[in-house]
Amino acid sequence: MAKIITSKEAAALIKSGDSVMFGGFMGCGTAQNVVNELAKLGTDNLTAMCNDGAKTLPDGTFYGISELIHNKQFKKFYATHIGLNPEVGQQMNDGSLEVVLIPQGSFAEMLRAGGAGLGGVITPTGVGTIIEGYEYVQGKVNYDGVDYLILKPLKADFAVLKGYKVDKAGNICYHGTARNFNPMMATAAKTVIVEAENLVEIGELDPDNIVTPGMFVDYIVYDGGNK
Repeated sequence: MAKIITSKEAAALIKSGDSVMFGGFMGCGTAQNVVNELAKLGTDNLTAMCNDGAKTLPDGTFYGISELIHNKQFKKFYATHIGLNPEVGQQMNDGSLEVVLIPQGSFAEMLRAGGAGLGGVITPTGVGTIIEGYEYVQGKVNYDGVDYLILKPLKADFAVLKGYKVDKAGNICYHGTARNFNPMMATAAKTVIVEAENLVEIGELDPDNIVTPGMFVDYIVYDGGNK
């Protein structure tokens, strides 16, 4: 059964040099409390995997993983788009951050393949483009006259997720589009941490609404809700 810890304890589990998947789309569905604590620790040299770099709000508040990027805690960043956070592009251009761009649908399937133990993803997306030269492309095949790229699966040391309702066994229910990449990441990491917006007793969740079973979850973070 998953262990219930604080966001501070969760952040301390992640060490310099680890690879970390962060759920979220423009910061929606990101475990903000854990990210905030990771920023305070300054844990660096991380390889991060997230849909995007989120953004800094007009009032200067960091949202999603944007503070980790601002602090230059990532050495490598797998993402599907970076336009909302200018600091990603700046660090990419000055050489302080290696950015690996992946088409969004391919990113989802590479996560799914990593969690399912598959050898890769076969897709026509990117054929004939610069993507063919990217590090995650393992080759090209032709079926019935159509060319496909072979993309490697994505895996990580940690997945840091956000759940709307999580029971004490680690079963997760997500809220709307805050689900995004969280379910796939839950299956593709060695250690899975979920930040619970609401922590409930075992048996309180409708089984039909459970998306990620507790068997995938190692740690539940609960600080009494969002700060």
